[in-house]
Formats: sequence, C-alpha cells, structure tokens
Amino acid sequence: MPVRLFIALRPPANVREQLLDLMEGVPGARWQDDEQLHLTLRFIGEVDESVGEDVAAALGQVHAPAPTLRLSGTGAFNKGSRSGALWAGVTPHDALHALHRKVDHACVRAGLRPERRAFLPHVTLARLSGAAMRDPAVDQWLATTAGLAGPAFTLPHMILLQSHLGREGASYEPVVRWPLEP
Repeated sequence: MPVRLFIALRPPANVREQLLDLMEGVPGARWQDDEQLHLTLRFIGEVDESVGEDVAAALGQVHAPAPTLRLSGTGAFNKGSRSGALWAGVTPHDALHALHRKVDHACVRAGLRPERRAFLPHVTLARLSGAAMRDPAVDQWLATTAGLAGPAFTLPHMILLQSHLGREGASYEPVVRWPLEP
C-alpha cells in the first residue's frame, strides 16, 4: 500500500506561536495550523510501505547535531500561475544543509533518487492559488513581515511524517522520531 512521506524538523511551541501570529491579512490564503508547521528536510512523496520502512531504517543511522536556528524574514514561492506559498525563513543554513545532505544520502541508500531541487530552509505558513498570489495584500504582508526575527531555538528531533491529503488540506502523522545529538 502506498504512503506519502517526508522528513521534517518541528519548531518548539513558542516559535510556532510566533508564526501563527503572522497568519492574517492575505485574502484566499490557506494558513497552516499548529500541527502543520515544520521545516522539511526532504520530501519523499508516494512510495510503497516497504520503501518507507527502508527509508526509516536508513534514517535511523543518521547522526547529526541538533541545529540551533533563528527565524529570519519571510518570503514567497510562486509556482507559475497555478499556486504559491508564503513562508518564514530560518538562519543559519550551514547546520541545516549538512543535515539535509545526510538525510538525502540515507534516502539514496534506501533506494530513492537523490534530491534534485535546491534546499531552501523555511517553514511554510500559507498556500495560495495563483490568483491569490497576485493580490496586492501578498506584497503588503511580505513588507510587514520582512523583519521577522526571534530568539535562537534548537530542533532536537528529526521526524518521518506521513502526509494524508484531504479536502481541508494535508494532515501529518508522525511515523518515527529520532533524537539529534545535543
């Protein structure tokens, strides 16, 4: 039976609260809820359960320090005229890029293809249709939130999540959680 998977880091509650406070002022935005806020390390997509088990076993061999980050600005992805997303950035990127590489290598060992997309660490805050992305409120929101910052926070766990798509959007179910090194 196929499952839809990705590997993520989950910000602590105080950081998620700060992000939730930003979620307003853009008509047509489908804002994420608290349970959906995460930083994706690697999207796997739909795979057979046995492949998911192989990925979980390979990820269990990943050893890396828990990254300490700060929120840093906001941005938007615009996927042509179809859809887009609003996101919050994080810095610094070095520890995240190193962890991303280790996760990608583990996925390749489990039989997946290497990640081809550039890795831009971020937390998705909202999804929008192409028409909503062109609303002037998006530019206003980006200008208002551009200075997003906050105290340092550590992401102590890496999580394999299963994504369930539904009419109201995606819901995420933790499959396995691994501690990162202090």
